Amino acid sequence: MTPPQADPAPRAAGPTGSALAPLDALHSHLDTHLQGTARTWFHQALDDAAAHPGTHGPISVWELRLAEAGRRCGSRYADAARVLILHAARADPAALARVYFQGTADERRAVLHALPHLVPGPDALPLVEDALRTHDTRLLAAAVGPYTARHLDAHAWRHAVLKCLFVGVPVDEVAGLEQRARADAELARMLADYAAERTAAGRPVPPDLDRVLTLTDPGTPTAPPSSTADPHRPDPGGPDPHSPTLDRTDPPGTGSRHSPVHPHGKES
Repeated sequence: MTPPQADPAPRAAGPTGSALAPLDALHSHLDTHLQGTARTWFHQALDDAAAHPGTHGPISVWELRLAEAGRRCGSRYADAARVLILHAARADPAALARVYFQGTADERRAVLHALPHLVPGPDALPLVEDALRTHDTRLLAAAVGPYTARHLDAHAWRHAVLKCLFVGVPVDEVAGLEQRARADAELARMLADYAAERTAAGRPVPPDLDRVLTLTDPGTPTAPPSSTADPHRPDPGGPDPHSPTLDRTDPPGTGSRHSPVHPHGKES
């Protein structure tokens, strides 16, 4: 397969040990914190992925290393290890899709974290759209990262924000929230409708909702645009009838036209 060109721009800020950190910071973090056989395995896994990228036989050696990462590195470091293995293997959109759809939930999450480092364009959006259909909160949190902030269209992005509120994913996980929510009157309407429906039903309004609603005010100051923001991204004011379904069971207030979608695969 043709190796993709890494996209250096969409590097999300975050803790050094987070799978959203810059790749060199991830590598240093694992070098520092992995001990003994775990660190040896990690270095060997990167060497194997770099030496044998692409597809070789029914399953590549680096795909086997992805499956082993949790057992070899521990759950605390597995996400970061998998992201670095995917990068070393120069996984292109086709390889990422194969790993995503055949992998466990942990492997799917790593693929979503790796997208900003491996896919410069919107080619991997079907993976994001699939993740946004689930109610797996860890997968949803990974799905609303820097790649989604850059490439998901406005209507689909609004539904992703509503989905996070609906299932309890903190909006701090939504990359580019301040920049994309600012002056978004349609998002404000959706949030207000959702809050009204919750209140009328005697149910609590998610605490993050008011925060996002405040961000939609055109007069709300925002932080400087991050490297994940795409100034050329179209942002229509109203719904796009061609945007993907993002909810298996749509949150109230979204006026969804979509029908349920089958959930994703197993959790590791």
